[in-house]
Amino acid sequence: MAYTVDKSDAQWREDLTPQQYAVLREAGTERPWTGELLDESRAGLYTCAACNAELFRSGTKFDSHCGWPSFYESIRPDAVELIDDSSHGMVRTEVRCAACGSHLGHVFPDGFGTPTGDRYCMNSLSLDFAPDDTSDSAA
Repeated sequence: MAYTVDKSDAQWREDLTPQQYAVLREAGTERPWTGELLDESRAGLYTCAACNAELFRSGTKFDSHCGWPSFYESIRPDAVELIDDSSHGMVRTEVRCAACGSHLGHVFPDGFGTPTGDRYCMNSLSLDFAPDDTSDSAA
């Protein structure tokens, strides 16, 4: 697939931390319960840590007790790319950023109690968060 954000491997390595590169560009997974966005509860926007594309709104985030930030839908259907993944002896659906092709996590159809029934299980390292609250600005 052709992506709107296209960088060389050297550029990705320069722009990302080694941990982010391992997750975003090599489809790695951060350890459960370690991500800094797991317990984030403020209103805001989650974007791709590699290219800043908008991915998820905070209103779709829920506690799935899986150890990674979970969402029940992306900000737009075309914001993410879904790829069949049969690695590691299981069948899953990989979620990639549609703008740059970076690995974000996986989506599972087991989001019981969510409006969509889906659980987008994302790596914190693959996301950046921008809170909506602008009330902290100086007067």
